[in-house]
Amino acid sequence: MLIDFQEKVLSEKYALMSQLIIPRPIAWIVTEGEVLNIAPFSYFTGLSSNPPTMIVSIGHRPDGSPKDTLRNLRETKRCVVCMTEEVQLEAMHFSSKGVDASVSEIELFDISVEERVEGFPPMVKGVKAAFFCEYLQEVDLKGSKTIPVIIEIKHLYIDESIISDSEKMTLELDAIARIGKSYAKLGEKITSPDIP
Repeated sequence: MLIDFQEKVLSEKYALMSQLIIPRPIAWIVTEGEVLNIAPFSYFTGLSSNPPTMIVSIGHRPDGSPKDTLRNLRETKRCVVCMTEEVQLEAMHFSSKGVDASVSEIELFDISVEERVEGFPPMVKGVKAAFFCEYLQEVDLKGSKTIPVIIEIKHLYIDESIISDSEKMTLELDAIARIGKSYAKLGEKITSPDIP
């Protein structure tokens, strides 16, 4: 079967992509604006190590206005990307609910946060890894209401409990990812074959 994406509506394209481009890590992004905002994004990935950057695609509200995360990033130029584990899954899921810009999901869903890096929003308390990032640039996707935003990593918080080898700085994080409409963990790891 060959599918022509020009013949598919947006919801069909999304359903196909979100089930096959897997797993998609979840960026649980904290920004500051009128209130402290937090929202999960699964169209998110690493982009480059030099400069150390990630890209996250942020949509718009149903009325066409920018989502709070995008508006806050444009205004303050800073965010914190928290990697979630199963213990944060419920709060992370509920924080995706669309609420008024004057309402903080952190307060609404009783999410604890803590200051880590001066000048940046707080990170979610208890997460094992968090990236403190600065807004770098937006990518113009012609005709799209989704805005890919490139953010540059300035600081990284790592809980020492996920460091399995401190000399090689090997990390073991059981992060949550998105697969279609479901969440998942990586599960069994496969060792890379030796290259002759």
